[in-house]
Amino acid sequence: MRSWVLAALAGFWLLLSPLTANAAEVLQVRSGTLLQIGDHNRTYTVRLACVAVADSDQAQAAGWLRQQLPRRSKVNLRPRGSDDGILIAGIERQGSQGSLDLGSALIEAGLATPSPGC
Repeated sequence: MRSWVLAALAGFWLLLSPLTANAAEVLQVRSGTLLQIGDHNRTYTVRLACVAVADSDQAQAAGWLRQQLPRRSKVNLRPRGSDDGILIAGIERQGSQGSLDLGSALIEAGLATPSPGC
């Protein structure tokens, strides 16, 4: 009887205890607005929401993103929609340097402009 009560209490504790959420990881920066993100066994192609990068600035913006997001960097996604199978989301870098909203930071760096309607 006592082992049953202990097992029930352990199960109840597991149900109520907060589980740690694992952030997604950057697998690849494809362009100034397009990233490949992995979440354990799934991968997503993600476009930065609310930013537009001119064709002439794509290479520089991609380099800036690679500097800010080394491979396996932890990120949080804020989905906004999708377009032809590409997730459109706000992306926030997590880590020891603090969080960084990449769309806003790309605009502040002068490499992108805000998209209309955002």
